[in-house]
Amino acid sequence: MPARTLALPGGARVPVVADRWHHAYGVVTRGRVQLELRDGTPGPVLGHDAGFWLRGTGVHALRNPGRRTATVRVLTPDSWRNDMISSTDTAVRVGRAHGFRRLAVTGLVATPAAMVVTTLAAALARTAGVDFEIPDGGETIPLGGFAVVTGFFSLVGVVAAAVLLRFSARPARRFVWTAVALTALSMVPPFLVGAAAPTVIALVGLHLVAAAVMIPALTRSLGARAD
Repeated sequence: MPARTLALPGGARVPVVADRWHHAYGVVTRGRVQLELRDGTPGPVLGHDAGFWLRGTGVHALRNPGRRTATVRVLTPDSWRNDMISSTDTAVRVGRAHGFRRLAVTGLVATPAAMVVTTLAAALARTAGVDFEIPDGGETIPLGGFAVVTGFFSLVGVVAAAVLLRFSARPARRFVWTAVALTALSMVPPFLVGAAAPTVIALVGLHLVAAAVMIPALTRSLGARAD
């Protein structure tokens, strides 16, 4: 029998049928309920959140001694199991939704931070004499280009973290491995464009700066969700 709510108007009396309420457990959810024993004598009066077994305890009926309607939640083993399953599913959905919101907020904060830090680092490198000239294209990378590229790949990292949050049992650990591997791969192109050594070193360093901002922030967000 599924869980149900029993309403008792003021002064009402409801008999307890043992075979119908096999192994049932009652919880007073509103008002007060008096237990009537099998010999007809009045039993204890239970208030809000009080619980009691129905079968095998000598309870013959439930009575509302007050004027306002009282309610009793009647639970059975089947209803307990269904409630636990429902509660677990709800908790998973709520936890996942909170995790996505936390990850989105982290991404919205960490991505601009990575863009600013990387651009400032590039400006300092340029002040120190790094020209960021790419011989293959004959162009010099502007400071705005560092911000755009950093922002794009930072958002890619947020999307990857969201995918792992949705499908992985250990999203934080897998994200770290994935992010470190992608960061290592991103360091290869600077060595292939024929730039001067200072430019190559600076570009590799800028990759590490962006990764140092994004990876810990997103990992902490995923780890907080797991906890």
